[in-house]
Amino acid sequence: MPTLYLPCDSLARAVGADEVSTALITQAQECNLPLALQRTSSRGLYWLEPLLEMDTPQGRIGFGPLTADDVPSVLDSLKDEPSKHPLALGLVEELPYLKTQQRLLFARAGITQPLSLEDYRAHGGFEGLNRAVAIGGEQTATAVFDSGLRGRGGAAFPAGIKWRTVRATEAAQKYIVCNADEGDSGTFADRMLMEGDPFLLIEGMAIAGLCVGATYGYIYVRSEYPDAVATLRNALQIARENGYLGANVGGSGQAFDMEVRVGAGAYICGEETALLDSLEGKRGVVRAKPPIPALKGLFGQPTLVHNVLTLASVPLILAKGAQFYRDYGMGRSLGTMPFQLAGNIRHGGLVERAFGLTLRELVEDYGGGTASGRPLKAAQVGGPLGAWVPPSQFDTPLDYEAFAAIGAMLGHGGVVVADDTLDMAQMARFAMEFCAEESCGKCTPCRIGSTRGVEVIDRMLAASDQSVRDEQVIILKDLCDTMQYGSLCALGGMAPFPVVSALKYFPADFGLQPSEAEQ
Repeated sequence: MPTLYLPCDSLARAVGADEVSTALITQAQECNLPLALQRTSSRGLYWLEPLLEMDTPQGRIGFGPLTADDVPSVLDSLKDEPSKHPLALGLVEELPYLKTQQRLLFARAGITQPLSLEDYRAHGGFEGLNRAVAIGGEQTATAVFDSGLRGRGGAAFPAGIKWRTVRATEAAQKYIVCNADEGDSGTFADRMLMEGDPFLLIEGMAIAGLCVGATYGYIYVRSEYPDAVATLRNALQIARENGYLGANVGGSGQAFDMEVRVGAGAYICGEETALLDSLEGKRGVVRAKPPIPALKGLFGQPTLVHNVLTLASVPLILAKGAQFYRDYGMGRSLGTMPFQLAGNIRHGGLVERAFGLTLRELVEDYGGGTASGRPLKAAQVGGPLGAWVPPSQFDTPLDYEAFAAIGAMLGHGGVVVADDTLDMAQMARFAMEFCAEESCGKCTPCRIGSTRGVEVIDRMLAASDQSVRDEQVIILKDLCDTMQYGSLCALGGMAPFPVVSALKYFPADFGLQPSEAEQ
């Protein structure tokens, strides 16, 4: 019997992949069938999970979404005509959702076993590290700069500038810190990569360490990701045993090692300076800048802080060259972005495409519209503090500058879809409430402004007098301005985004006429 593949991704497991695996093994034993089953990463076609794949001369064919009860009929079909099974999907890589993607970061997703170093090497693993060792730190930093890679955590700051700054700063000790505190609603790309392709992140961090002269790194993972933590720790040990970490990384003559640290569930620790405080054993509180972490970061030393997707982009840039990477994208937004579709969406999952496709293509063509079948009302892009984008603006290209021009942001690439039943006034209230709950408390606009924001929205919704409601709209807008431009970090600075966008595009949900909301 050909080899079968089933994801060990935590979402696939949450919807029954382990039960399908057990049923496959049990049923094969009972029927005396020789079964070769590999647990791989997930392709990110989450509406089809658990997705079982089988080798054929033409490529892998798929079945899904499966339950343990489907296993006997699937095994029977494998002996005869697999394509006739009701859950047969045909060639997986020919599925329109996957075929039209441009997978660079997630090229190995669903194909390799997460902790198989042989699989990783067979699919281009450590080619970037070998190249970095060969060309040295200065040319490595130049390649990252020339690629146009920008931080994928939300700020979109040019990565190459950070690398050159840390590299040029003299210090006895430097650090690489990976921000894997993926706390935004509707985001899961970091988790998918850490669980499914951990050596890619390790390789990216090792390249960064060799380039800037850092000898130690930390991966700060949110506590809600226990599978990612376990996978990373196993992968670190394997990399260490094979010379990719330790005293002589990849034969470079330089030392670099790293460890995993688990956060305690504070959303604010997704902000880089609060994360550094947490790593130091302190309460996560945002630091004032300057000094920037590149000059004075972890334990007061020069520190390169990047998101998972940023660091994981580096091996490909080194292996294929900066120009290869620049050939993807538009404007100043170069390369690809793993967009994550969640919420009320028919085909939820991961879509990696070059910057420039529209939000409409993402939500309607890939996502298939709402799962409820009701009309689309809006999509929140960029996490719980991202703006609500109405369908009238769905033709906006997914590009950092294009989204900034409409008062929105791409953030970490999470897209949460809603149908026409969602109450936008309540979502605006939630944004303020969320900010109040998660604020570190250091700056007044965030700490006090978010609490006052909840109160103002409550008064607005409770008011029966039109003049009272109008007055609260003015107060709310002034409050949002103060928070956006006066807060110390993006938590307070972005909390107004969902509030202002909800007020602007969905005034009826606040009991307002369009003219009132636009005042």
